[in-house]
Amino acid sequence: MNTTERPARDVSVIFPTYNERDNIGPIILEVLKYTPPSTEIIVVDDNSPDGTWQIVEGMQKDHPDLHLLRRIDKKGLASALRDGIAYSRGDVIVWSDCDFSMPPHKIKDLLAGIAGGLDVAVGSRYVKGGGVQIVTGSNDTLLAYLMSVALNRFIRALLGRDFGDYTSGFIAFRRRVLDKITLRGGYGEYFIDFIFRARKLGYRVAEIPYMCVERRTGVGKTGQRFSDFIMKGWKYVWLTIKLRFTRVE
Repeated sequence: MNTTERPARDVSVIFPTYNERDNIGPIILEVLKYTPPSTEIIVVDDNSPDGTWQIVEGMQKDHPDLHLLRRIDKKGLASALRDGIAYSRGDVIVWSDCDFSMPPHKIKDLLAGIAGGLDVAVGSRYVKGGGVQIVTGSNDTLLAYLMSVALNRFIRALLGRDFGDYTSGFIAFRRRVLDKITLRGGYGEYFIDFIFRARKLGYRVAEIPYMCVERRTGVGKTGQRFSDFIMKGWKYVWLTIKLRFTRVE
């Protein structure tokens, strides 16, 4: 069934996945507890070798509003989100990681923010009430946390100190925001660009605190070594510098 044949929905929840076989089924069931009945879930999977897409296929017969986009020849976080958005039918679009580091029950708080008048509600680790759980010896390293803090301080210094978490990746927003803003970038830098432009264009944007916890299973995609963070982080830094001197229209 293509996009135009599917009925409109109140909410579309998008999960970009790669090797999340053990997480995807449980998080789909958990998200359904905290979203309206008229909610669709779209899993955009980059042909995971561990068979993540097979788990989703197996659930579809019991969940007609669960959709799978299996991408054979495409990869990447931002492009997966773009494909999910293009396929979605919700008036409100939500996405998050599917490893439980972004607690599914907080989606209801993001949606409440939208219902209360926001155009964009961002799950934030770096406002009062939010935080990061660091577990020694886990896949969620202290290094990742420190790099995130340092990067966000740099971004705030250039783009505005009145916003805390420019690298969140946990968000709900009204579809009409896409009339003026599209996702640009290849990995997490897309989020910096999206939030910066949304705020500059006068959309109502606010942060909703959440506690980022240890991923339930599997290995994170950001990296485990200092060199991994440098390889990705320089793109964030360069984009931030460009945005600082960009006029948004």
